[in-house]
Amino acid sequence: MATKNEVATQKKQGIASFLASDAVKNNVMSVVGEKDAQKFISSVVSAVQTNPALAECTNSSILSVALVGHSLNLPHSPQLGYYWFVPFENKKKDANGNEYRVKEATFQLSYRGYIQLALRSGDYKKIHVTDIKEGELKSYNPITDEFEFEPITDYEERKKKETIGYYAFFILTNGFKKELYWSKEKMNDHALKYSATYRSDKKWVKDKALWTTNFDDMAYKTLIRMLISKHGIMRTDMATAYQSDMAVIDENGVPDYVDNVPNEPEKAVDIMADVIDGEFTEIKHEQNE
Repeated sequence: MATKNEVATQKKQGIASFLASDAVKNNVMSVVGEKDAQKFISSVVSAVQTNPALAECTNSSILSVALVGHSLNLPHSPQLGYYWFVPFENKKKDANGNEYRVKEATFQLSYRGYIQLALRSGDYKKIHVTDIKEGELKSYNPITDEFEFEPITDYEERKKKETIGYYAFFILTNGFKKELYWSKEKMNDHALKYSATYRSDKKWVKDKALWTTNFDDMAYKTLIRMLISKHGIMRTDMATAYQSDMAVIDENGVPDYVDNVPNEPEKAVDIMADVIDGEFTEIKHEQNE
């Protein structure tokens, strides 16, 4: 782990200078290949330059997120929106036991990223997630997990209706189908339980939570993530993405889930001390990400 002085020094060094150092450049080339190294470095520098909050994160955490994205063959593109760099300000201790705060980039896979990995595997014939509007849910049996919908097909009429829940399904190439529906209330309870940032009573913290700024997107992701992990097929890429999602990745590839922690009384104080600020900064997506 970096000491306080090392972190301070790293913050003073720009991402371009960091990536241009021989040690880092050689490491990048060993992972992405000499041919693609410069393209990879340029894309990371561009991402940081366009996002001031991301520029405050440690260079090593930014690089780790980018390398995870590369290992999954997911470009960090504003148009594609497969994953995000999300900064978090964490409280840590140096070698002498002194506490300090440091911003680190976390890897956040979007629902589009999960769908892309699922379709790429060849195991999924179709996979989809959407919101459910008022009047579209006709019946739902929580015991048998069966539901009936009557979709509103007029776009303008549907847009005016309130969202009451979220629905996702997949069909495997072997014909197996699985569906999942959550009400908006259930989704909100899930967000409050697992995101310390979202359940914070500090407005300046909660206002920057992904669940606050992008509730529908996070709801889509939650359903797809839940559906695949519990009922789908998870090959190597999907398993790596699942394990890295919502985490700071250290130099050894070990994930640290800084915000995705259940709301347990014995942990609440520690969590809010560790997670001060998480905001959506890497990509300003087009509609529906």
